[in-house]
Amino acid sequence: IDCSGEAVATAKSQYLNQNRLTDPNRAQAWLQYYRLNEEEFEKIAVRQYKIQQFKQETWGSKVESYFLQRKRDLDQVVYSLLRTKDNNTATELYFRLQNKEASFEDLAQQYSQGPESQTRGLVGPVPVSTPHEKIAKLLSQSEAGQLWPPVRVGEWNIIVRLEKLISAQLDEVTRQKLLHELFNKWVEEQMQKLTAIEPLNSEASEVAS
Repeated sequence: IDCSGEAVATAKSQYLNQNRLTDPNRAQAWLQYYRLNEEEFEKIAVRQYKIQQFKQETWGSKVESYFLQRKRDLDQVVYSLLRTKDNNTATELYFRLQNKEASFEDLAQQYSQGPESQTRGLVGPVPVSTPHEKIAKLLSQSEAGQLWPPVRVGEWNIIVRLEKLISAQLDEVTRQKLLHELFNKWVEEQMQKLTAIEPLNSEASEVAS
């Protein structure tokens, strides 16, 4: 990635903006703290700029299809959760909720045996893939407000209700996140290739000696 004089200036400006160093005094204090001179700072800024350009040139045209692959993990949910180890209690609470004899918030605060009792049962927003796979499956099949009967997850009896589904959008923040993911995957692949080559080189050296 080549950088013209204009690109270098852009790289420095972007770095300062991203790191909230637009105030000259603050920027100077930052340089002194890290013991950097202007030339060293320019190298850091240009390197970051080149990496961004490399990401865009290599994977920019593939982001849309990658987004569709990853969308399920990027979608977020807000849901209500109540858990108890006692099966009979879970069944009773479910019917109380179904018959609207009490609110989810009050029952979760009073009966739930997990940390969600501190938030009156409310969890999220979190990615759909974050909860246990059984809970995630229920949430992915739910409509807002849908209450599910108790389901066994390990030692717990879980009652869950979807409050809101937040569908992921391919905005600029998400685009940059996905570009970064693709870049990191590529870096890991290169590292694995190098790791595979090193033992071969070692064996070759032993044979030669």
